[in-house]
Amino acid sequence: MKSTSLTLRRATDWTIRALSMIAAVVGIIFLIWILWDVATKGITALDIKFFTERTGPYNRDMGMANAIIGTLYITLLATIIGVPVGLMSGIYLSEFGRTHPLSVGVRFFANILMGTPSILIGVFVYTVIVLKMGNFSGFSGGVALAIIMLPVVARTTEDILTLVPNELRESALALGAPRWRMIIQVVFRAAKAGLITGVLLAIARVSGETAPLLFTAFNNTHFTFYDAEGPLRYVYDMNEPTSNLTVTIFQYAMSPFKEWKELAWGGSLLITGAVLLISIVARVVFKGGKTTRV
Repeated sequence: MKSTSLTLRRATDWTIRALSMIAAVVGIIFLIWILWDVATKGITALDIKFFTERTGPYNRDMGMANAIIGTLYITLLATIIGVPVGLMSGIYLSEFGRTHPLSVGVRFFANILMGTPSILIGVFVYTVIVLKMGNFSGFSGGVALAIIMLPVVARTTEDILTLVPNELRESALALGAPRWRMIIQVVFRAAKAGLITGVLLAIARVSGETAPLLFTAFNNTHFTFYDAEGPLRYVYDMNEPTSNLTVTIFQYAMSPFKEWKELAWGGSLLITGAVLLISIVARVVFKGGKTTRV
């Protein structure tokens, strides 16, 4: 009886291992296939014009310069809005309200928001901001991406701060440090690598979003800089429809023109490379320094 039971457990263990290995290999094969396809079809579009010329009519030199700059501005705005709010939320969940009933509700709704389709967030921002303003804008696109980023940063911050040993907190408080100083100078310093990783992964999460920007930033074939003298003329006007890579890729990929399709592949390669680079940097940072333990 024992021999049969041991044999069955071993057979089950090896079966699960084999299935897991097969699933991993299949996933890696498809990932390499996608990366290879994007790289081989997109590398031909990455020339000087791609980074210096703007999108526009079919019968002119075309590039993705305005879409690249617009994407950077929208992502930067989303980071400025979403990261501080997400960090503060994670601090509250980890340091002040671990067992408070409000924290249970915050975690619940954060988990729901993380699983909400991004297009619904785009429709929400369209209703709340775009319709009120009367036009699409880069600002509304940044807000939509910030909403997507917020729960990722909040939950990551909570998880990372929870890993910091309580002995560090107690030691700082015993030395007479205020609680806010203990959090900033002790807990944050111990969890620095993990927090940076969470922020980078949140940026990578939103950098490839298309659906929310269709309802918010929309698109533009021009550079929307301020039309004014002085330093502001070099600042992007976020109150106007703003060009961005993801929507441009979507529109060019659906076009009948070969040149536009090549630009779409080039934009796809650029976004894929950026997301891959951010993910690698995040993993290296996290591996290079985990939360400090005593």
